[in-house]
Amino acid sequence: MKKSIFIVLFALLISACDKGFEDLNVNPTKPTQVSVANKLTAAQLFASSERYDNWRAGLIYQSTMMQHFATTAGYWSGDKYTWNRGYASSLMDRYYENAVKSLEDMLVQLDEEESPEEMKAITRIMRVFVYSRLTDLYGDIPYSEAGKAVLEGILTPKYDAQSDIYADMLKELEESAAALSSGVSGFGDADIIFNGDQGKWKRLGNSLMLRLGLRLIKVDPTAAQEWATKAIAGGVMTSNEDIFYVPHTIGPEGVNQNGNGEVFQADGNPRLSKTFVDFMQAGNDPRLPILGSRRGDGSTAIADLQGFPNGLDSQMLMDLTGEEDTDAYAEPSAIIKGLDAPMIFQTYAEVEYMLAEANVRWGIGGDAETHYNNGVTAAMKTLSLYGEAAVIDDAAISDYLAANPFDPANALEQINTQYWAVTFLNEYESFANWRRTGFPVLTPVNYPGNVTGGTIPRRLSYSESEQTNNPANYQEAIDRQGSDELTTRVWWDVN
Repeated sequence: MKKSIFIVLFALLISACDKGFEDLNVNPTKPTQVSVANKLTAAQLFASSERYDNWRAGLIYQSTMMQHFATTAGYWSGDKYTWNRGYASSLMDRYYENAVKSLEDMLVQLDEEESPEEMKAITRIMRVFVYSRLTDLYGDIPYSEAGKAVLEGILTPKYDAQSDIYADMLKELEESAAALSSGVSGFGDADIIFNGDQGKWKRLGNSLMLRLGLRLIKVDPTAAQEWATKAIAGGVMTSNEDIFYVPHTIGPEGVNQNGNGEVFQADGNPRLSKTFVDFMQAGNDPRLPILGSRRGDGSTAIADLQGFPNGLDSQMLMDLTGEEDTDAYAEPSAIIKGLDAPMIFQTYAEVEYMLAEANVRWGIGGDAETHYNNGVTAAMKTLSLYGEAAVIDDAAISDYLAANPFDPANALEQINTQYWAVTFLNEYESFANWRRTGFPVLTPVNYPGNVTGGTIPRRLSYSESEQTNNPANYQEAIDRQGSDELTTRVWWDVN
């Protein structure tokens, strides 16, 4: 399958270089449309994306704002709440030209070719995931008119209100999950996530419905409960076999390498945040030696792994410790930095934590303690996706649960702090769930020159080019949502 992924992506990349030569290159004996199955492979890899946006929006901004990582490097803007507009808009810049365009095109092609409903349903679920990342990060975004420059000639799409986007995304998930049954879809193994397994896509559709439904908890708790109830009744993930992730390989740059892995190859600045390491050390967490190693000597002993404080530059570190270098601190380990590492979008562990929360809030979905224990177990076993060196044995998991049992009096904080731990490296979800719940409780930094008044940002900002290329729609979004700043809250993130 690895070879076929490379062939598909190489063909798609080469085809993108033929602009202006269409008449010369037409072969009347061959179809002019790329196979929709190959387009799905490309769309899934586009969703995982490349070094550019994983570095900027994912790691530089969100991983440090969420205190998974910290660094003295000044260009890691999220660590110090400074504003680099190009970095902040990087997901928007990449997703619209790649993932969004591909998925919108696929839906038209599937209709034109009268493809089976399950292929359309899988594409619609993938489309919801892509748009959910965009709207959760930016708020109001182009949605109903997005990706239609070629299809319909819409060059300046309107920005839809996030409330309308959420209503449509949840409707799309409900309809798509209902359209799926069992067996293998027409995508077959071109679907590099689930190999066409309809049952897994159905459970994913409901699991994303649970995620997005809970996202409404502050703005519309009644709707949040209704959507959570629907999702649970429809059937969510049931094991780590259902994890929603893109597999990667070590191949030519930009073809099928993990974007985070590419960042770690290029940038040795990030260290594990003191907030994150302290949490793991307090619970004697067996994940810590897998996720981190000491920069100076490579030690992975839990006691040797010191987290680095957020919000410091080199001079501040010197003033604080008398040292300029950060070799004494933990960096991401070689285990998780591979170019062939998985890019994880949603785990079974997250679903179990959401089920625990649903039970705490509304008494639905089963016993909260059982779901919490299942979530911790699944979270630790998820690391096996990184290979044998990341396997945690059952005894270590049992010991952890015995030492860190479910606490009903502190349930929501405990559940969502564990959620923060399992979404390490899936920083889009960490940031969204922290804004939704307020957990874990993070102490913000107040670096000189920050643009937030010493508060953790609530969103990232739009592409600067939109101010000149799409000014009327850009301005309408700002007038409705608020200033295009890091402190403006999106619709579901009410005070």
